[in-house]
Amino acid sequence: MSRKIYCIAGFKPKPGHEAAAFEALQALEPNTHREDGCLRYTVTRKIDSPFAQGDSYPIVFHETWANREAFEAHCQRREIQAFFETQVESPDGLIEDANVCVYTDEPAEFDAPRF
Repeated sequence: MSRKIYCIAGFKPKPGHEAAAFEALQALEPNTHREDGCLRYTVTRKIDSPFAQGDSYPIVFHETWANREAFEAHCQRREIQAFFETQVESPDGLIEDANVCVYTDEPAEFDAPRF
């Protein structure tokens, strides 16, 4: 059974702050990569393509965590909490809106043995 947690964290920068917001999010990568349960943590920015024209926030983190505990520990790190407090929740922050969602790759009624 997979215990992995997949997180998609989208960010909408305030107008004119796209580059600064991307850099601020990139700054979170090095320490996060040091976390034991971090399998992937990559910030990306949306680009134009005629083959992918969907709507999305322009900056998105793609995260894979070993398990729920690792993801939740990450969310409680001071650096991550400080980012949300100063850049998302604060009126002076770079981010207008954020949308963070977690996913599993298990079917809803998955019945594999648990170890």
